Parts: sequence; C-alpha cells; structure tokens
Amino acid sequence: GPVVGSWYRILDWLIPGNTKVVAVKKVILDQGGFAPCFLGCFLAVTGATNGLSLQENWSKIQQDYMDALMTNYCIWPPVQIANFYFVPLQHRLAVVQCVAIVWNCYLSWKANRM
Repeated sequence: GPVVGSWYRILDWLIPGNTKVVAVKKVILDQGGFAPCFLGCFLAVTGATNGLSLQENWSKIQQDYMDALMTNYCIWPPVQIANFYFVPLQHRLAVVQCVAIVWNCYLSWKANRM
C-alpha cells in the first residue's frame, strides 16, 4: 500500500500526464526499476522471516527470482498500461490491489516453496 502509493506519486511527478506515450514511459520505469527491486526485497524479507540463513536465503533468491520476474512481466505490464492511461492517480492503487490478490498468492507460493 504505502510503498506503491508513494511510487505512483513519484512517477506522476517525474512523468506528468496520461497520454499513451506517458503511460508507456511509466510502465518502463515501473517494470524496469521498481518491480525488480520490490520483488528482490520481497523474496529476501520472506526468506528472512522464514528463518533462512543468509546463505540459504541467497540460494532461494537465486532459485526463484528470475522465474518470478518473468511471471511478473506476463501479468503487470498490460495492467499498468491500462492503469496509467485510464485511471486517475487517486484510484491506481485500488486497481493494482485487485490484481495483486492473485499476484500475492503466486508470490507467497513461490517464496514459501522449499
């Protein structure tokens, strides 16, 4: 919630507007910068809270990261294009949270699979 909401405000500040070109630029920043970092942090924190050692956690991240990132790229770019183009800033987080219900189930499964 707060992290993603703040990210959307930063994106709107960096790239104002809602044209098709602006939406594509925002998706490039979102999926090229924010998503890979957020996913890595999620996997690291999940491993740590599951009690993995640093070595085990690093191995788990290496095992899961690229597959999870590729799955991310199948789901989120189309959602975000529509979100950045059609949805006002104040409602974007709600759109993302609807899709995130399914996405978070996948991430939880991926991160907790041993």
